[in-house]
Amino acid sequence: MDTSANFNANQAISFAEAHPAGKAVHAGGIRNNAPEDDAMTWRSGQSYSQDLRDRVLAAVDSGMSAYEVAPLFRVSVSYIYKAQGRRRATGETTVKPRPGRPGQKLAAHLEALQAQIKVEPDATLAELRAWVLAELGVSISVGGLWNTLERLDLSLKKRVRMLPSRNVPT
Repeated sequence: MDTSANFNANQAISFAEAHPAGKAVHAGGIRNNAPEDDAMTWRSGQSYSQDLRDRVLAAVDSGMSAYEVAPLFRVSVSYIYKAQGRRRATGETTVKPRPGRPGQKLAAHLEALQAQIKVEPDATLAELRAWVLAELGVSISVGGLWNTLERLDLSLKKRVRMLPSRNVPT
């Protein structure tokens, strides 16, 4: 979205007047730098809002330098140059996806897994793992399968493989 045509230096100045130096504009909106306003503050590691990104790039596109725009929007000069470089290289101005934990492998097959455990409650983890690979086509470690069963609050019940003791009640 090209917002440079919709933004000019007068709008930047009016923005600066509307948001005096005691306030900062970040992903969570406008925040006071006062300690009592910590409930809704921007924290390091959060992404800037798309609106702020668009306004910063539009201000730079309108002819203002990065050094003029940075204090106006309370962003770093480094951020402006990185955003411009990324837009030049890829054409993107949106937030990059954050890396994190991969999704659960068996999330789409939980009902089938629960049904199999009801049918065969004494299966070992290795047997259940082989069934998951053969029937569902999902390769999962024994630990991953254990964590999934624990998350579902399922346990594998084992049959007693030996006769009960005559001397001690079991």
